[in-house]
Amino acid sequence: MLVLIKGAGDIASGIALRLFHCGFRIVMTDLEKPTSIRRTVCFSEALANGTATVEDVTAYIASNPKETLDITERGYIAVIADENAECVKALCPDVVVDAILAKRNINTRIDHAPIVIGVGPGFTANVDCHAVIETNRGHSLGRVILSGSAEPNTGVPGNIGGYTTQRVIRAPKAGTFREVASIGDSVTANQTVAYVDDVPVMAQIGGILRGLLPMGTQVHAGMKSGDVDPRCVREHCFLVSDKALSVGGGVLEAILMLRRKP
Repeated sequence: MLVLIKGAGDIASGIALRLFHCGFRIVMTDLEKPTSIRRTVCFSEALANGTATVEDVTAYIASNPKETLDITERGYIAVIADENAECVKALCPDVVVDAILAKRNINTRIDHAPIVIGVGPGFTANVDCHAVIETNRGHSLGRVILSGSAEPNTGVPGNIGGYTTQRVIRAPKAGTFREVASIGDSVTANQTVAYVDDVPVMAQIGGILRGLLPMGTQVHAGMKSGDVDPRCVREHCFLVSDKALSVGGGVLEAILMLRRKP
């Protein structure tokens, strides 16, 4: 089966990894210049570097829909710059998964494929997709919703190591982002990890720098620009998160459930 995943950030990449391991052919779409934070576990990096490897799976950039199919037939994931996922018309995938995590449905319709799955809030099962996957941390994370919607966006990042909003690094102003630290570095509270133009971007807490925007990204004031993990396990920076794996498992379950339906 061919699965088209809209988005190639960390959650979308966790979904892709799980489905790829189960034998699905995967095409992913994203912005021409992605704004993924956890770049070491994002297949979106293929758009900047030509290729990206997450754990044991490699993806390659494609320039057109035909090339995406060629890449999947060679046993890799294909990633194409296609902000609106226009390639769905040419590819006619068996499954479309909207994992953009925009907290709203931008342009996904239930008739885009035989199976359409919405990830997170903004989708309603049996209205704009066949199933919704819960993304809010807690007891329902990764559950398949066949009627209704996921929990509303709280606006508060999940609790990791006792921290929520404090672990997120945000741009202090609009401008050009310039990193001076690297993903995997140990950082302390108030340490400068980047600049927006000439204004420092600082970590709020100490820990391991788990995510950071790439050099040259154009940001707006308050834009999420990095992530500090207070658990201080460097290896976590290079492994798909527990949340991404849970959501990926939910997507897999939904595909298998819906495929069985007459």
